[in-house]
Amino acid sequence: MSRSTDQKLTPKFDQKFDPKADPIVDRRELLALGAGGALGLVGLLGTAAPARAQEMPNTLPDLIDRSRQAVVAVGTFAATDNPRFGFRGTGFAVGDGRRIVTCAHVIPNPIEKDLMITVPASGGASGNASGQPQMRAVKLLRRDTARDLAILELADDKGALVDVLSLAEVDGDRPAVREGAAVALMGYPIGTALGVTMATHRGTVAALTRAALPAPTSNTLSERAVRQLRDGAMEFLQLDATAYPGNSGGPLLDIRTGKVVGVINMVVLKGTRESALSAPSGITYAVPVKYVWPMLDK
Repeated sequence: MSRSTDQKLTPKFDQKFDPKADPIVDRRELLALGAGGALGLVGLLGTAAPARAQEMPNTLPDLIDRSRQAVVAVGTFAATDNPRFGFRGTGFAVGDGRRIVTCAHVIPNPIEKDLMITVPASGGASGNASGQPQMRAVKLLRRDTARDLAILELADDKGALVDVLSLAEVDGDRPAVREGAAVALMGYPIGTALGVTMATHRGTVAALTRAALPAPTSNTLSERAVRQLRDGAMEFLQLDATAYPGNSGGPLLDIRTGKVVGVINMVVLKGTRESALSAPSGITYAVPVKYVWPMLDK
């Protein structure tokens, strides 16, 4: 994807959103917000029930109801910080309920504080909403900075998450979703500015495209990342949906099947990073699910 003077491709926001910040930003600006607000209370998670994947939904509201508790907030935790939980982005539970998929740029590098996720209260808008969000300790299992993906694993002994999302199957080089397919992206846009609320945006797959992701900083340039840039670009799903700071790492769901077809990664900006809020372009990119499968199979 080419860079122009009036349009930038960026998945990054600094630790705090500052309208007076230097408007010159690179293509790897994080979609994730920094430690901008508390994300709820610590709760105890019931551990008796095994993880379950959502069934095929009939409508978008069905899909949201069956998926919301598998979509988590990802951040850091320090008892001496205020707030103690520093929100950084979105993730979602897969497999046996002990693994969380998110973007690599959501995880701080280096990791200097404990990693934590916040699981939404049970029931949501359509059920018993009297519960409280639950905070769970996690650890980084593996990270692929070249494709901007990371896998987290629960680090406590409270059991697996009850709800998980199913990944779309991959058949060779065939895409898991077609152009024109109706999709939904789920996550925590604008972090905690709108409250501790998971939100869903709807759109379509506008195009299947290719691009090479540069490293966010020289410190994260690895031999593998350089080799991938030389080997060629990776595939992306271009969406006609708007993502905001905080959506990074969230699932992109095929509304027809209810399965994850991508991971929200970056957004096109019309100007400076502040325009993501004041004048969103409505163009978002997601990493295809075919790059997630190998990380889970290791």
